[in-house]
Amino acid sequence: MIQKFYMSDAMKNHDIETAIVFSSSHNPWHNIAFEEVLLSHVRENQVILYLWQNENTVVIGRHQNVWKECRWKELEEDGGFLARRLSGGGAVYHDLGNLNFTFLAPKKLYNLEKQLRVILTAVQKAGIHAEFTGRNDITVDGQKFSGNAFHRNSHAAFHHGTLLVDADFTRLARYLRPSVAKLRSKGVESVRSRVINLKQLAPELTIDKMRQMMVESFSEVYESHRCQLDESQFENKLAQSYEKFSSWDWRYGKNPDFEIEHTARFIWGGVEIGLTTKNGVITDVRVFSDALQDDFIDKLKPVFLDVAYKNDTLKQTLKRLPLDPNEEQIYSDIVEWVSEWDY
Repeated sequence: MIQKFYMSDAMKNHDIETAIVFSSSHNPWHNIAFEEVLLSHVRENQVILYLWQNENTVVIGRHQNVWKECRWKELEEDGGFLARRLSGGGAVYHDLGNLNFTFLAPKKLYNLEKQLRVILTAVQKAGIHAEFTGRNDITVDGQKFSGNAFHRNSHAAFHHGTLLVDADFTRLARYLRPSVAKLRSKGVESVRSRVINLKQLAPELTIDKMRQMMVESFSEVYESHRCQLDESQFENKLAQSYEKFSSWDWRYGKNPDFEIEHTARFIWGGVEIGLTTKNGVITDVRVFSDALQDDFIDKLKPVFLDVAYKNDTLKQTLKRLPLDPNEEQIYSDIVEWVSEWDY
């Protein structure tokens, strides 16, 4: 599938290049695969804005349990797609009334405040005044039109999310299955009222207009000019990445029944840990979560594997976890929760 690329001249004073990428594919496996390829190839002086759309798709977070998050059988029977992204966070529904964005940059140029300013400036062009709220939402008067998630590798990071312009909320409600904990904390009506299409606030708004406003806003915030590039250099990498993201193992994964299951919900998200034990030692672990801190969730599985299922042992093992400063709250909550398990 052909992608369209544009790259700026280097920014004055900062020597930063900017690129804008439009996907012409509506296949989620292709689009998520290309996102991964861009992350691997973003240059040290480059910031990329990638704009893309998926058709009739549920996208789940990297660590989520597909059987609990969506009605995937109904989705596939209706010709839809199930996809799993690289980032953490919760399940979302995408259709052609939704525009997706991804900001990609080396870690030294990654700037969440600047990236959010691109989005807020873009919707302001439609006469909509929005704000970034909670852990990952962009809202208008408390109603969400954009959910955001984040991911990084050894040298670069991305921030991606949705822009609900004219999405089909009937299908969204049909395919997504909010957790019982979410329903208890927010209420069914509250969950439904939390999302809004931008078209409800600006009736003349279309996907094409939203896309153009994102391009204009990105150029204004990053002070960039564009020139066209070719995608052919990524063809082999894209094919390999597509194979992974379209595979059953990546999208569904092995989901065995566990002897012990622990589930909890915190301010930063929900977490479910399934454990199989033999002779009192944990032999298999499965961790599901919609937490945005996907790096921390990745660290949990090896912590529990091959250790004794005992309170003191697990707490001591958790203490050896390497932590970033932004993981302190999630770490504290996990330790307290583990200490309360029935052993």
